[in-house]
Amino acid sequence: MAKFVLAGKADCPYFAKAELLADKLEKMLPNFHIHKIIQHPDEWERWLQEMCQSNGWVHSKSPIVWRELLDRGGKGLLLGGFNDFLEHAQIYYGVTSDMPTDTMLDIATENLETCAALMEEKAQLQSQVESFNVWVTSALSLAAYALTPFLCNGDTFGQKRVSLHLLDGGDCEEQLCALKMELEDTALPPLLGVEVHSDLHNAFLDAHVVIFLDEVEDEGPNQQTPESQIERVAQRYQEYGHLIDSNAHRDVRVVVAATVYANLKCCVLAQSAPSFPSGRFVALATHIENRVKHHLATKMAVHAAGVTNVTVWGNISGSTHIDLTRARVYRYDGATWGPPEFSQPILEVIYDRKWLETEFLTVVNSLSPSQGHRSLPVIHAVVTLLQKWFGQSIAVGLQSLGVVSEGAFEVPAGLVFAVPVYFSSGTWMVATDQELTPEAKEKLAAIVTELSLEKEAAWKHLNPPGPA
Repeated sequence: MAKFVLAGKADCPYFAKAELLADKLEKMLPNFHIHKIIQHPDEWERWLQEMCQSNGWVHSKSPIVWRELLDRGGKGLLLGGFNDFLEHAQIYYGVTSDMPTDTMLDIATENLETCAALMEEKAQLQSQVESFNVWVTSALSLAAYALTPFLCNGDTFGQKRVSLHLLDGGDCEEQLCALKMELEDTALPPLLGVEVHSDLHNAFLDAHVVIFLDEVEDEGPNQQTPESQIERVAQRYQEYGHLIDSNAHRDVRVVVAATVYANLKCCVLAQSAPSFPSGRFVALATHIENRVKHHLATKMAVHAAGVTNVTVWGNISGSTHIDLTRARVYRYDGATWGPPEFSQPILEVIYDRKWLETEFLTVVNSLSPSQGHRSLPVIHAVVTLLQKWFGQSIAVGLQSLGVVSEGAFEVPAGLVFAVPVYFSSGTWMVATDQELTPEAKEKLAAIVTELSLEKEAAWKHLNPPGPA
């Protein structure tokens, strides 16, 4: 029995000609068998070099043909290239190939397309098997307890196989292991595994996603002075940033889902991980936006999902500017009515300006999201943000997001500021087409001053100190 191996570069016309000659021999001769290996042009040189080194061959072109001698206890016997294979077929089997050049080129093109498609399919299958590492800090908090099942149910990251990493400090390994067992007992199909970490050794190793939740020190009454709080945040998040810079996956995305010093935490992280683009670091503002939508919807007697394009500007943990200039409402039962896709400007629907300027803002700002029972809005906001960022849901209209400024809207570059963004195909971009009124510009300037002072106070405690 003759068993041959034919290998070649996908776009090589001589590989195409040898391939058809081999098929012809296999049909004619019952004891002739051929195994084909096709390599993408980008992989061919490396593959051929490794194959020749492992077998002690000398060959430099496509295709390469050898005869398998494994049934005799030996290595493969190199036959050579196309001409050697053609000569072998003529001498031993009386068969030759007279394929026209045009046909050779057509088949080579088809081979290349098929090879590229197979490589893409292989990459997709491999991505489904490979671990997608999601790290959650403050893993023993109520927010983390409620959030973690959503991260591995298949809706947030699609069909990726999630390896969940639970990080919390102190003597808490026993509690973390208990949480791990609960998550494993859910038997969620996308959950590849759960690992617990009670210290920063190898923190954020190969992380694809890192979610920073509020820490114990951030919740409830705090006896620390603002200065000492800022010092703690600056030093701790600088350490986190350095670990991300050293350990995280090259495609990492970081979400600061905090309600205390959210802008500052995100700013320090981005500053301390210079290996990654600043666009990989964002601070959650959607929970505030959703709260605004709820109260507007209640006022107009519509569902909150019918309120869109509300923008939250500024300091997520402090002063914000609620912008309704482009906000719209769907399915409002008023004098004007239209089909489901019909919407109206909210400022034309709510005539009560006094309510908008007093009671509305008082209610929105009086709900402290740092209280434990307010964690559910944050969790929902984290999940919806990740779904949009990873392309698992369609993002319609404007979304509010804390991002590292590049100078738009007169916000100093490097300052983390909540602005309107658009999500598309798993990426976000700042909605620079927004027009600001003089009053809005004045409010934003005051918030910039507030955040700049906060950043200046923090930068004194960085080691080495951060740039101004």
